[in-house]
Amino acid sequence: MSNDEIILTPEGLRNLEQELEELKGPRRRELASRIKTAISYGDLKENSEYHSAKEEQAFMETRILTIEQMLKRAKVVTNMDTSKVQVGMTVVLNDIEFAEKIEYKIVGAAEADVNENKISYESPLGQALLNRKVGDVITVNAPMGVIEYKLLEIKL
Repeated sequence: MSNDEIILTPEGLRNLEQELEELKGPRRRELASRIKTAISYGDLKENSEYHSAKEEQAFMETRILTIEQMLKRAKVVTNMDTSKVQVGMTVVLNDIEFAEKIEYKIVGAAEADVNENKISYESPLGQALLNRKVGDVITVNAPMGVIEYKLLEIKL
């Protein structure tokens, strides 16, 4: 995979497209209105409403550009073969030491979110899981030491 590619699941692509639509539409109009109102208060040097809205506008415009660049470089994964782990699939693992089941979705770095159990294929665990099959034991070097998992299931 090229370094220029942004790997996304179909869900990740939809989320970015929706965010972009929201930012370019309602959010831009809302900020323009806030700036117009703040300008009407006069004296822009000491106008905290104006400065706050302008900062938010700069952040939003940067985010719009970032998303547009990501979408231009996006490669959407569409895997149907669950015989081995690929980006876009969900895996069920058994932590061998603690005998507990953990479920992760393997995603591109742009959509990784540990709170939602979405891990990047570029992470140590993500790399160790790629192309593995049900029944394989996966060993990962983590900051707290070596962790072993058994791959129990691969799902779409």
